[in-house]
Amino acid sequence: MEWLGGFLERYPELALYLAIGLGYLIGGLKIKGFGLGPVTGSLFAGILLGQFGEVPVSPVAKSILFLLFLFGIGYSVGPQFLRTLKSDGLRPIGLALCVTLTGLLAAWAVASILGLDPGFAAGLTSGSLTESPAMGTATEAINSLPLPAEERSRLIGHIAVADALCYVFGAFGVIWFCSALGPKLLHIDLEEEASKLEAELGIERKKPGVISAWRPFELRAYQIREGGSAVGKTVAQAETLVPNSRLFIQRIRRGEQILEAQPSEVLRAGDVVAVAGRREVLVEVLGTTGSEVEDHELLDVPVASFDLFLTSKDLAGKTIGEVARSDAARSLFLRQIRRGGEVIPIAPGTELQRGDILRVVGPEPVVERAAKLIGPIVRPTEATDFVTLGFAIFLGGLVGVVVAFPVGNMHISLSTSVGVLLAGLLVGHLRSTHPLFGRIPDGAVSLMTSLGLAAFVAMTGLHAGPIFVEAVREAGIGLLIGGVFVTLTPQVAGLYFARYVLRMNPLLILGGLAGAQTMTAGLAAVQERSGSPVAVLGYTGTVAIGHILLTTWGAVIVALTA
Repeated sequence: MEWLGGFLERYPELALYLAIGLGYLIGGLKIKGFGLGPVTGSLFAGILLGQFGEVPVSPVAKSILFLLFLFGIGYSVGPQFLRTLKSDGLRPIGLALCVTLTGLLAAWAVASILGLDPGFAAGLTSGSLTESPAMGTATEAINSLPLPAEERSRLIGHIAVADALCYVFGAFGVIWFCSALGPKLLHIDLEEEASKLEAELGIERKKPGVISAWRPFELRAYQIREGGSAVGKTVAQAETLVPNSRLFIQRIRRGEQILEAQPSEVLRAGDVVAVAGRREVLVEVLGTTGSEVEDHELLDVPVASFDLFLTSKDLAGKTIGEVARSDAARSLFLRQIRRGGEVIPIAPGTELQRGDILRVVGPEPVVERAAKLIGPIVRPTEATDFVTLGFAIFLGGLVGVVVAFPVGNMHISLSTSVGVLLAGLLVGHLRSTHPLFGRIPDGAVSLMTSLGLAAFVAMTGLHAGPIFVEAVREAGIGLLIGGVFVTLTPQVAGLYFARYVLRMNPLLILGGLAGAQTMTAGLAAVQERSGSPVAVLGYTGTVAIGHILLTTWGAVIVALTA
């Protein structure tokens, strides 16, 4: 053990990577579906390794990694955050503000009653509200306090101790409340409520085995029979013969000729038509009424599947059903909607928003024409715009240093961390309106956010390891009880505020509560209990605001308790 301690002290960079590896291992362990996650796992791993020796931690390395994380998270939620403020109405904003502000007030009240120092108070806030990034803003705030360096180091160690003690119930509490206690307080059955909301939105649950998961749309050829219902009708009229089916005729073989299908073209007996549509409609409807033929030349239509970044003001705010009836959607099929990284249910009543990524499939000319109306095609890229990345982090940090607010007898700066977070939000928002600006591949953003935060908290754990036992004794059982109070109070307040003041749908409330405390596992628990993904519509409206405000609370709670 002495050899291990000496080795870790001599090679702190290796200690960090060991902590990250152990952290992801610990975070991946689950008991009845509950796990700590890689970030908290890295914190515990750092604390554990810190028991073997005082591993030196570089403040500069911590700051570099944390600023990368903050920019990455701001870049990811920027379009969603500003869109929520503009177009989602007051309800998700109101719910997010209620939960986050109540959480801050609850943490401040507990810290005041227990007489916690700024370090313990910050860890209580980050752990109980399950927002580990608040540890970073709190660390920077403590480093700016007019205290001796040794005292600041002690307080920063207390952040990790309190976060580790409070996070376990923080995560479990949100999952339990959203999936079990919340529905009981609302007197609802999750499955029944999900069915009602799905019916309201027009979502139809798929029957297993009816549609191929990897090929939901097909192009097939059918010969029009003598006396058939399509004979004598135009292409546009024939496409409406099967109600609510969205079938489109792409080409027509007439004798030796192949014609591009024009809406005004009149169909004749003996014509062979290439029809595009959902597989189950082609198989179960046309397959039983028409004669399917094999015609390679006719079916040789170039089909494209692209992701389109929705920037159109004309389409934003409209439902899928409304857009599907427009001329722009002719021969175009929607396969997926992603909003803020989450997949949104496709239904006639689902409302489109700017910044949504729509995966569409159809003939290549049709998709390219649709891109001019919907938004640019998002083509995969491996290149990172380091010019924008570097300047944005620098300028954001500069603004954070320059801008300060008077608090009592002190002037508290916005801080470099909050400034960089805001810079990430701005770049992310600009990307939503100018998709070719500041492009960073999803993999790079994932690395920035995952590795950046995990490494930061691992170093915080390594720093806190030698004082962990002593600090736990100092904090006492009151910190654990206070953490339970801070976790559940905003959940209860948000639940009743959203239900009786905002009049929100119960299932969207539960998804919104998970989002406001940035607990994706809470959303997953609601989806599992309800048997439906529809709660994600509440989650996406609050999670971006939750990330921004809860991260900022780290600095705020230090200012309030200092």
